[in-house]
Amino acid sequence: MSAATMTSESTRLTEAQLKAQEKAAKAAEKARQKRIAADEKAERKRAAKTGFSNPANPTRSIALTVVCAIFAVYCLFPFVYLMINATKTQSDFTSTFGLGFGKSFALWDNIVTVFTYQEGIFGRWLVNTLLYVVVGAGGATLLAIMGGYALAKFRFPGRKAVFAVIIGSISVPGIALAVPQFLLFAKLGLTNTPWSMIIPSLVSTFGLYLMWIFSEQAVPDELLEAARVDGAGEFRTFFQISLPLLAPGIVTTALFAIVATWNNYFLPLIMLKDSNWYPLTIGLNQWKDQASTAGGQAIQNLVITGSLITIIPLVIAFLMLQKYWQSGLAAGAVKE
Repeated sequence: MSAATMTSESTRLTEAQLKAQEKAAKAAEKARQKRIAADEKAERKRAAKTGFSNPANPTRSIALTVVCAIFAVYCLFPFVYLMINATKTQSDFTSTFGLGFGKSFALWDNIVTVFTYQEGIFGRWLVNTLLYVVVGAGGATLLAIMGGYALAKFRFPGRKAVFAVIIGSISVPGIALAVPQFLLFAKLGLTNTPWSMIIPSLVSTFGLYLMWIFSEQAVPDELLEAARVDGAGEFRTFFQISLPLLAPGIVTTALFAIVATWNNYFLPLIMLKDSNWYPLTIGLNQWKDQASTAGGQAIQNLVITGSLITIIPLVIAFLMLQKYWQSGLAAGAVKE
């Protein structure tokens, strides 16, 4: 047998081996895919029985979908009601179905009237609310950040006592403190002033506790020790190293403080008498009760439109800060 013939047979044998190996690899891959499909099918059956789904292998649950849909409708129903009825005139509001549109689309006219009614007092209420939120909620967030960080990263006498006071303060409802606060501010002569709204808003025990727990998890002690070894002071360490790591917790605390201050009703109700210092909650309630007074004019369409305008800033804030808020709520949920 010549050398050329042997080389040709060797080449054919090599090609045959490659084809056999390729065929075997395809068969092995096909078998693997079948095993994966069988495992996924078994996982779906198990998840369907337990009512839960694996995040890596999601399945649909009709019962959970129906429950979530019911809660979604429950939460969105007031917002839809506001949007529909804000487009009605006063006559349409009283003569048409609550979830149906009126004879005319008066949304823009209602918005203009809201800001011009009673010499534009709604704009003053909006500015007051923004003032209470920026100064009160902003100050509460700042104090919660600094206090929570200090309690989490420094050891000092009385730390456990402070923890007990914070937990005790969280368990006391805010409405129970409104009357003592009013008596205290009346003695100081601060009632019917913006300070009677700002000073109580500066205290957020829940925000302090939240930042305490978040600082424990988000800021490693080894990082702080490294910064101190490099010669960084405590303030520089806090602002340049710790503060960026606390961003999700800061946003979460700020959102809670903003919503609490924005929706505060009972405190301004007992603290403020001058309508020029009312927040939006008290002002809109005054418009609502106007129809029940002697000679009062019913302006439910303005109350509805004003309520819709009132919630728009909160909706925008939640949508813009949603990713930080969710990560802040989930911090510490998984042990590493």
